[in-house]
Amino acid sequence: MTTAPAPAPVRPAARTHQTLTSGHLPRWAPWGLLAASLVVFGAIFAVIAAASGGEFSVTGWIILSVVAYLVLIYAISRIVEGSRRAFDRFITGIVSSAFAVAMVPLVSVAWTVISYGIARFDGTFFSSSMRGILGEGGGAAHAIWGTVLITGAAAIISIPIGLMTAIYLIEYGQTSRLGKAITFLVDVMTGIPSIVAGLFAYALFALIFGPGVRMGFAGAIALSVLMIPVVVRSSEEMLRLVPNELREASYALGVPKWLTIVKVVLPTSIAGIMTGVMLAIARVIGETAPLLITAGFTDALNMNLFDGRMQTLPVYIYSQYAYKGIPPEAYVDRAWAAALTLILIVMALNLVARLVAKLFAPKTGR
Repeated sequence: MTTAPAPAPVRPAARTHQTLTSGHLPRWAPWGLLAASLVVFGAIFAVIAAASGGEFSVTGWIILSVVAYLVLIYAISRIVEGSRRAFDRFITGIVSSAFAVAMVPLVSVAWTVISYGIARFDGTFFSSSMRGILGEGGGAAHAIWGTVLITGAAAIISIPIGLMTAIYLIEYGQTSRLGKAITFLVDVMTGIPSIVAGLFAYALFALIFGPGVRMGFAGAIALSVLMIPVVVRSSEEMLRLVPNELREASYALGVPKWLTIVKVVLPTSIAGIMTGVMLAIARVIGETAPLLITAGFTDALNMNLFDGRMQTLPVYIYSQYAYKGIPPEAYVDRAWAAALTLILIVMALNLVARLVAKLFAPKTGR
């Protein structure tokens, strides 16, 4: 009796490395070409700057390096990988370059505000106002509280009005003439200048309390005029994304329409609605012109929205920079510190919006 010979062991295939003759560029090729372009043109611009006695042109160095990289990656990829892959790499390089260009002003603004504002970012700045302060010292506690109170009041006014308007447009008035008219007016309100909202609020309160009135609640009304169309538009889009099958399933169970909206439509779209609301608040919190007209500015802390002038961080920044005293550096430092505080508040609002969207988003997994 004969036995079959044992099969020979299968050896694992040797790992092949991508070369220029394999039809694919190595993964490091784009980064290597970019680094080579930066090094070569950096050396050229350094020699030119040393020979002419001028400054090193960072902008010209980056632009020429990127152009050289795009030319090199397209030419080499066309030779090795073909025209389609070469064109794909070329477009990828252009898109990446556009992204880098878009990030330049953002990084520049953030770096400038942090570098100049960190000098007065201390406890005194957040705990004291400018009442009786001339020159160094003082802080922006009154402006921070004014920003919180006025923006909070504007949100309390705008969110219910904007949300209920969006519900009417999507659930009740899609085909009605009133719904179309409201949609047109919301589009018009979205594009009005902020100074017009401030003039409207000032005229309204001047008719009630007389000319020259200044109060925080008037500023909240002006901000709500700017905030309502943003809330309506964002909520409208989120409500439109709710599938009609969910509504129809609720109606089939005998649930009335208003309860379907409360129990089905709103919980499904609450994450997107909250994100839109937070973005609307972040959009109006930095307004200056309407608050200069309606709330004015003051150096003292005022916690009453209905009595007297109130100051916000944008107005504080303007007043500190426009009306510098002696020494002027103290006023400029306070303005930069207030700008940094305002950016951090807006950043916190965006983080809260992302957290709310993540927590309340509908769960799609089983």
